[in-house]
Amino acid sequence: MDYKKLDKTTVVEYILNIKKIITYFGSDDLIADEIGDGNLNYVYRVSSAQDPQKSLIVKQAVPYLRCVGEEFSLTRERMTYEIRALQKFYSIFPNFIPNIYHASEEMSLVVMEYLDSHIIMRKGLIEKIKYKNFSNHISAYMAATLYYTSSLYLSSAQKRELVERFNGNRELCKLTEDLVFSFPFMDHETNDNENVENNPDAQKLFSDMEFKEKVLELKYKFMTQSDALLHGDLHTGSIMINENETYIIDPEFAFVGPFGFDVGALLANLVNNYIHHSVVTKDEDYKSWLLATIKDVLEKFSEKFLSFWSESKESALLVDGYLDEVSLKKYKERFVKNILRDSVGFAGCKMARRVYGVAGVEEIRGIEDEALRAEAERMALKIAREFVIKYDKIESIDEILEIMKNAG
Repeated sequence: MDYKKLDKTTVVEYILNIKKIITYFGSDDLIADEIGDGNLNYVYRVSSAQDPQKSLIVKQAVPYLRCVGEEFSLTRERMTYEIRALQKFYSIFPNFIPNIYHASEEMSLVVMEYLDSHIIMRKGLIEKIKYKNFSNHISAYMAATLYYTSSLYLSSAQKRELVERFNGNRELCKLTEDLVFSFPFMDHETNDNENVENNPDAQKLFSDMEFKEKVLELKYKFMTQSDALLHGDLHTGSIMINENETYIIDPEFAFVGPFGFDVGALLANLVNNYIHHSVVTKDEDYKSWLLATIKDVLEKFSEKFLSFWSESKESALLVDGYLDEVSLKKYKERFVKNILRDSVGFAGCKMARRVYGVAGVEEIRGIEDEALRAEAERMALKIAREFVIKYDKIESIDEILEIMKNAG
């Protein structure tokens, strides 16, 4: 059917024409509430009036950037790539992707499982919840989705087909290029200009040419490296979690890009939470848990990535027998080390852009006390700068943790 934007009434009318959804709800009366708090799309929870726990999520893209308004036009194609990414990631590791009941590229819409016993991870981390299974889950998700969509596993033809299927997501890639790597580090209308005006820390950042040149290195990697299929926006607001389960949602920024970008996005958000607890709660026990979690995530990611790689003898990159076993082992270890290095650089960009750029994070911009917020901003910029300047020289995960601990 032709595209039309749905509302709380018409979304119910729409899904009642889908056989799988009729089967799910039976003869129940349905009600819908708009629950989205993201920057891009509208999200509805459609529930049974008789049994509210029987619910599904309907997510629809609109032709503009929701957090700015209709004056910031944006094509609906992002939902096409979100649908394709959800389906691809589900085929690789279904444990971590919600069940999809219906998807329509024409309507820029997806209907999926309602995760009623899960919360957005960012909120859980702010509340100091410790997720004992998270590092194991997220490292498995990242290692599997990155490895199995790369030239380390796929044939040359398969990889080129993947690139063709996803790299039409030009508009959101450009949005990332601008809002992660450029606009937040200069005077620009999209920035949080109330916070920038007469702010010496902002002007210091905007005039830091050493930092900005290194950001350009990372931006070029983002623009040119087609390593693997990325989620593209893997922050803690895109993770639904409880003590036992972890689900990844919202891959509308999906494209084939550099290995380290998703890992770096996650790292940035864990570090931002560490900053929040350093400044606001000053909870040393929880800070220690965050440091241990970051180390565990990165170590497990490396181990699992290498384990997946050990199972494949032939790929677009490697022909069986090309290297002897000793050389191959060293090559693979060096390869993964460089992924982690790039992730540190990307994490620095993602952290720094959240300070003055559009769409800040709750851990920092949500701090009500102005003095504490300024302290958190300075700490974020200090860590971010160290990450960006030193990313390509990082030798160990412990160095990453030392940069964090020394910033307080």
